[in-house]
Amino acid sequence: MDKLTILKQYFGHSGFRPGQEPLVDALLAGRDALGVMPTGAGKSVCYQLPALMLPGMTLVISPLISLMKDQVAALAQAGIPAAFLNSSLDAGEYRQVYRQIRRGECKLLYVAPERLQAEGFRRLVEEMPIALVAVDESHCVSQWGQDFRPSYLEIAGLVKALPSRPTVGAFTATATAAVRRDIETLLELQDPLRVTTGFDRPNLFFEVARPRDKDLWLSRFLAQRPGQSGIVYCSTRKTVDAVAASLLAQGIPAARYHAGMEDEDRRRNQEGFVYDQARVMVATNAFGMGIDKSNVSFVVHYNMPKDLESYYQEAGRAGRDGSPARCVLLFAPGDVRTAKYLISTSQESQEGDPERIERDLARLNRMVRYCKTTGCLRADILDYFGEAHGGSCGSCGNCAGAFVDRDITVEAQKILSAVARVEKRYTYGLGAAAIIKLLRGSRDKRILQLGLDRLPTHGAMRGVDAAQIQLYIDCLLDAGYLSADGEEYPVLRLTPQAGDVLFRGKQVVFRTRTAPEETPPPEPRSGGASPEEDSGLLAALKALRFRLAQEAGVPAYVVFSNTTLADMAALRPLSMEEFLQVSGVGRVKAERYGQAFLQAIQDWQAGIR
Repeated sequence: MDKLTILKQYFGHSGFRPGQEPLVDALLAGRDALGVMPTGAGKSVCYQLPALMLPGMTLVISPLISLMKDQVAALAQAGIPAAFLNSSLDAGEYRQVYRQIRRGECKLLYVAPERLQAEGFRRLVEEMPIALVAVDESHCVSQWGQDFRPSYLEIAGLVKALPSRPTVGAFTATATAAVRRDIETLLELQDPLRVTTGFDRPNLFFEVARPRDKDLWLSRFLAQRPGQSGIVYCSTRKTVDAVAASLLAQGIPAARYHAGMEDEDRRRNQEGFVYDQARVMVATNAFGMGIDKSNVSFVVHYNMPKDLESYYQEAGRAGRDGSPARCVLLFAPGDVRTAKYLISTSQESQEGDPERIERDLARLNRMVRYCKTTGCLRADILDYFGEAHGGSCGSCGNCAGAFVDRDITVEAQKILSAVARVEKRYTYGLGAAAIIKLLRGSRDKRILQLGLDRLPTHGAMRGVDAAQIQLYIDCLLDAGYLSADGEEYPVLRLTPQAGDVLFRGKQVVFRTRTAPEETPPPEPRSGGASPEEDSGLLAALKALRFRLAQEAGVPAYVVFSNTTLADMAALRPLSMEEFLQVSGVGRVKAERYGQAFLQAIQDWQAGIR
């Protein structure tokens, strides 16, 4: 069979998505390849399709057990022989997989990178014809990346040790230019075809909110979307436990996941989320990489992540099937302190790696900039990954939000004057918290000890909320009138440009939202299906999918994705030939599920007449 026939028969698509065909052609021709494609763009097809056409077996190196299980389950549903080897198998299951491989009954074998050095595994792959090695989540090989896994450094050695060198394909969704160079070097790719389809995910609606009460905001957000599944990311285990307990107390079916839990509890909770028994997963960043659940309609970051790569990867777990999805980051100044603490207590810090810590702090500062910008959020993300764009996207929280520009020149002069007087009296400077107390007229112990109550600017902004003054300071930092010196305890300093405001009448404009952020805004047009849209035939098809998935013991999205069901509801096929025209329906799945879905469509149409 040719590649297009295989694409339709096994994967249900009549044509390739952008970037897929050149990567498939390169791997089929024996050329190494590096594919950088956003989540949901179909990276797995780029090596799964060649695996079906090449002689021998394809070895897929994947970082997490959950990813392997989901991928192999999905391949089995499509009629593709695949298996995995990891610690979730018992001795008997291991032997069964080995026999399957030796009989040539496995076209794709998924393994974790840690298994590459196991003696038994090395003997197995050295005696089998390996046509292709596919490295998923290949950014894990780079120390510049946010998910560095030392075991990924063993991959190049395994490839060298094989009797004949297989073609190597590396795939990732998030990689800066430095990480892409590392992938090529450390995996020892030979003259690779490089395909970068872009980092943009048009179906994702990005926004940043600063609610005073995050729990109240989250409750209202979830109440607006009762039928949707999503993830809430928290920065600490303690916060995960508290948020999950709060949601359960409200009657929201939620599960939790973090590294402090027992393995069995994590496994059970993960499966509950994947199988749609719990519609909300509350987790640390220990959850998610490789989770192939396609019907995630929202990702909320309860706390700010440590870097923009992590944020984009975690937010990108929403809308994997191309459906509209919402990605919200709830920002508070305390998140910055928490992130700095996590960086300072990381393993690299304990091992005395100052260069890594410096890089982590620089990436944290860039993450904070994203949280504070009033410009286009999508453009800010694309700028970070070095991708050209057209400016404002028109469909993120900032572009769609209502803002007003305020003249805060007088407030700016008071803040700058306070910093100037502190600098003159204390050359070592003070941080934003002390400056805010000074301006608000605080008489706490430290203010009095330092004699700040005797400065003319003491109480100059009495009655102004501390959080509001912090926003003004952020504005002055962004505009270049102030700088923050020092990493762990940054102090505020005047820049040369501050004189323009203090002495030469330069106007300072502060951009702020016109509406409060305590209540989540209405669902944007691109931010997910409304309850009205998710009724009628589509609801009937989802109910059938859930029942069939339960019977097959697989996640619902493995049967058919949300976008496939939406296309099915739009086309309303009444014959097997018409059913095969639905996007995402291959011949194997049509034979397995076609009659049930055709009957459901006929029953629904009969019911509305």
